[in-house]
Amino acid sequence: MNEIPGDGAVQEQQTFYEQVGGEETFRRLVRRFYEGVAGDPLLRPMYPEEDLGPAEERLVLFLMQYWGGPRTYSEHRGHPRLRMRHAPFTVDRAAHDAWLLHMRTALDELGLAPEHERELWRYMTYAAASMVNTPG
Repeated sequence: MNEIPGDGAVQEQQTFYEQVGGEETFRRLVRRFYEGVAGDPLLRPMYPEEDLGPAEERLVLFLMQYWGGPRTYSEHRGHPRLRMRHAPFTVDRAAHDAWLLHMRTALDELGLAPEHERELWRYMTYAAASMVNTPG
């Protein structure tokens, strides 16, 4: 007879979203990221809306969904289609680097556990590289 540790209750595995603090953490990350974007002469023109609020909300919802949170992004916007959505903009190596600079600053300020920070950063570097659509 195999005994189950504890009282036999099944413990649910938390998503990455839950492990890092859920919505509040992703909102803090994205808010800080867009503070950097707002003053960046290379990136700011890629956000044609006067207010960065709508772009900030879209990124928050996307990241929350990607990491296991609510599916609000897809419910409102459908499939992410990130490359298609970024196609109208020149995303070159300089834009890639500027985007990562602001994301790195935002991520560092979260104070996540090292394993969570590494996993999130690995995704951000992959995502930034995936958006490059202009050589040079």
